[in-house]
Amino acid sequence: NNMKLIKYILMTITSLAVLVLLVAAVSPKKYDVVKYVNIDTSSKFVFDYIKYIKNQDNFSVWAEMDPNTQKTYTGVDGTVGFVSAWKSNNKDVGQGEQEIKNIIPGKRVDFELRFNEPFQSTGQAYITTEAISESETKAVWGFYGSMPYPMNIMLLFMDMDEMLGSDLETGLENLKQLLESNLVNLQFSDGC
Repeated sequence: NNMKLIKYILMTITSLAVLVLLVAAVSPKKYDVVKYVNIDTSSKFVFDYIKYIKNQDNFSVWAEMDPNTQKTYTGVDGTVGFVSAWKSNNKDVGQGEQEIKNIIPGKRVDFELRFNEPFQSTGQAYITTEAISESETKAVWGFYGSMPYPMNIMLLFMDMDEMLGSDLETGLENLKQLLESNLVNLQFSDGC
C-alpha cells in the first residue's frame, strides 16, 4: 500500500510538472508596457531634458522610493554608453544599473536596465518625444522585455501593465508638471 501511494504521489507530481511545462511552452514570453502624456511645451525642450538619465530622479517614481539610494555614474550623461548604477536597502528599489543604448536626437532615447537585486533580469526601456504642435509634445515611456522558458509561465499570473504601468504614468505626470511649471528653474545635467 505504501508503494502504491508513493507511485501515485510521484505520478501526480510528474503530471503536474509536465502540465506546467506544456502551459509554459504556449504562454507569452514577451511583455510590453507603454504609457504617454501630452506636455504643454516644445518637443526640443522635453527631449533636451529626458535625454539625461540623472534628470529621471526629478520625475521617476522609483527615485522617490528611497532617497538614500546610493548612485554611481560612468561616462557622460546624455550620451550613448552612460551608465547610472543604483543600490538601495529598499527591496522595491534593489540594485542594478541603467545604460543609454541609443539616442535618436530630438526623438528617442533607448535604455537597458539590468537588475541584480532582488532578482536578476534585464529589461529595455525608452522615452520618445513627438511634436504635436510648436508648444505641445507627446512623451511616451515604454518598458519591454521577455522571460525565458519555463519562467515565462509567470506572465500568465503577472499583469505587467498593472505592475509597471501606474509607475510609468505617475512618472510621466510628474514630468509634465515639472516641465510645465513656471516655478521650476530646470537644471539640465552637465554630463558629470
